[in-house]
Amino acid sequence: MARLLIVYGTNEGQTRKIAGRIAELAGEMGHEAEVVDSAIGPVPVPPHRYDAVVVAGSVHIGRHQRSLVRFVRASLGELTRLPTAFFSVSLSATGSDLPGARRCADAFLRETGWFPSMVRLTAGALAYSRYGPVKRWIMKRIARKAGGGTDTSRDYEYTDWAKLREDVVVFLARAVPAPEALVAAD
Repeated sequence: MARLLIVYGTNEGQTRKIAGRIAELAGEMGHEAEVVDSAIGPVPVPPHRYDAVVVAGSVHIGRHQRSLVRFVRASLGELTRLPTAFFSVSLSATGSDLPGARRCADAFLRETGWFPSMVRLTAGALAYSRYGPVKRWIMKRIARKAGGGTDTSRDYEYTDWAKLREDVVVFLARAVPAPEALVAAD
């Protein structure tokens, strides 16, 4: 069993949901996971007390949460020594602008100086019900241009949960040695 730290940043809640699902998947695989919101403050247990770390953040106006940037910068030494994954969550990752989603993820990594073991672009959600009138209008225009949902009386979830599962399984298989590998090493 491995201990997994999942630190996330979110604006409307989709990345929190994704972080929770990553924790559930880790649990199904026999691991223990702790989920921490980067906006709450410092991580209660330092990353070096874990076997692997996942960082998940959402993109808004081309940037990830400042609290996530602060966490990664403050923990960079520890993150460098551990298996790590970065899930960059954005509507662009739906395929409407994959190069744009990649640019945002790359900008975060340059800004923090972090080079995780795995980087994944993950589609988020259009949470019209959580937007104020101005943001709702702006997001509707963006969605119309990209071919997304424009009915502002409902929300649209674009996260590919099967792909997320696959990514988590791959990360954990690479990051955490299987129990039989540990026995063979003795």
